[in-house]
Order: sequence, then C-alpha cells, then structure tokens
Amino acid sequence: MIPEKIKKILRKQHYEIVGNHSAVQTCRWTKKSLRNEGVCYKEQFYGIKSHLCCQMTSSLWCPNKCVHCWRAIEFTTGEKIPGKIDSPKKIIDECIKAQRKLLQGFKIDKKSKKKQLSKANQEKYGEAQEPMQFAISLSGEPTIYPLIGDLIEELRKRGKTSFLVTNGLYPEKIKEISEKNQLPTQLYVSVNTSNKKLYDKFHRSCKKNAWEKLNQTLELLKGLTCRTVFRMNLVRELNMDDKHIKEYAELIKKAGSDFIEVKGYMSVGFARERLGYDKMPTHEEMKGFSEKLVKELNNLGVQIKILDEKIESRVLVLGKNKKGLKIKEI
Repeated sequence: MIPEKIKKILRKQHYEIVGNHSAVQTCRWTKKSLRNEGVCYKEQFYGIKSHLCCQMTSSLWCPNKCVHCWRAIEFTTGEKIPGKIDSPKKIIDECIKAQRKLLQGFKIDKKSKKKQLSKANQEKYGEAQEPMQFAISLSGEPTIYPLIGDLIEELRKRGKTSFLVTNGLYPEKIKEISEKNQLPTQLYVSVNTSNKKLYDKFHRSCKKNAWEKLNQTLELLKGLTCRTVFRMNLVRELNMDDKHIKEYAELIKKAGSDFIEVKGYMSVGFARERLGYDKMPTHEEMKGFSEKLVKELNNLGVQIKILDEKIESRVLVLGKNKKGLKIKEI
C-alpha cells in the first residue's frame, strides 16, 4: 500500500493514484498536443501520438535513490511492492479512468451557457478518452511489478503500444518476458553513468551488485526481438564530462541497441532539493556531447549518427539511420 504521506505528495504533484501501487500523471506534452501547441519528442522521433499517450507506472517503488530523480525517493525506496498486488487488467482499466479524469478540464460543453475556458482540440480530446500508448516510465521501477509481462501482453491484446523504461537491475525479468513473448513495443534501459564508481555515487542503490546487474541487462539487448533504446540522462559536471565518453561508447557497443537517446537533466520536483538549475545542460552542450560520442562510437566501429533532436526537451536520438525510427501501428 502507498503510505498516506506519499499519496498527499503525489496528489499535490497532480498524480492520480491507481490501485495499491500504480499511478498516472498527465504529461505536459499531452496537454500541449490537445491545445495544438506542439508534441513531445516521442511523437517527433517515433511517431507516438502525444494526445493518445498515458504516462504511468506499475510500481512507485525503486531500489535506487538517484540524485537526479524528481520523485520522493526517501519514502519509496525498495525492491518489493508492499501489500497486495493488483492485476494487469485492473491497472490498465484504472489508468484509463484516471487519464480521463485528469483531462476533464479540456472538454468544451457546447450546451453550457458559461464561458468555455478550454482551448483544446475537441476531436483530439475525444480520441484521448482511449489512450493507445502506455509510457511505463512515470516513477519508480516498473519491472518490480511481478506481472509486468502480463501487463504488456494485455496492452498488446487491446491494440496498444507500450514503452517500458527500466533501470536494468533485473535482467532475469527482461529474460523472462522475452521468453514469454511479452516484450514491450520499445524497451529503454537507463544508463546514466559510465563506470561503477560513478554509478554508486549517482544511483545510491540498495541493490547489491547493481552495476553488474545493469551490465547483464545490456548484454541481453542484442538478442531481444523488440526495439531497444540505450537512454542517457546527463547532468552537467556530474556524469557528462568528456572523460566519460569513451566508457559510454564501450557500453553502447556492448548493448547494440537500436537507438541511443541523450537527454539533459531537468531540475524539477524533488530533484531541486539535490541538484540546482546550474546542473541543467543547455541543448548546445547536449549536442556537442552527442557529436563527440558519435565520433568515439565510429572509432569503435559502430556506425552511428545523430538522427533527430528536440531543442525544447534537450534530447537527441542517435542511430544508424532514420529507416525504422517511426513505429508501425500494431
């Protein structure tokens, strides 16, 4: 069960609690898309529609206490979900209800005589009542949820795509869902440091052999049948120093992922209590780092280039070519 103190914090941050251990929060890009004010990098890079995306997590708990994390890590650190475990069907159904509730303010009531404040595209609003993409990445570590594979499989049965973001500390779970044909549409592995010493300082994991577990997950990626992304979240003067580039490149070569995302740290939520705005890299710095990373990868025999970038989000995507970047409908 989620402690009441955490529920109050999450609700203040506009989360909707789902069942015993899940949550939904409407992404600002979903809101922007509904107002025809732009779309998120996932739509620009991969073709995922922002207004049809449900940003959620199947577990608010995580074994790491990453210094850049926006969540209330002091209260939800752990390797197991305490209490009752909800079924995949319940989580999905309740997430959709929660998403609808969070979007209620975008509806225009044509019968009402009151002034309508919403500027939302009503056709998009209608479509958004049934989200078709689940971004399982909101907070916590989703693979702690023991039925994560069944959750992904249920989403697939409903014709929905899924992006699963993991910290890579549970290679046995990735192997399990691969063997059961329960892999997501796209699997992200967050790799925020290039060596064990920096990993321990950055992630402060309660899991033994965390660095070794992450590397085991990276070694599995080449054999997976789903799209894979090596994801880096970089913090100025902490994990994006040029001296780390060669080590990052070697990890990327080991993983053999389809794409690499290089994203800049944002000082939001509880992260502001640990890192200041001065640790946020500019997009120019991110691009410069990415160019150096590409050069190092090419030196290692990995033919990679910058495929696209979204300046507002300070994120770039790297890969062999743009062919296959967009996701086909399932």
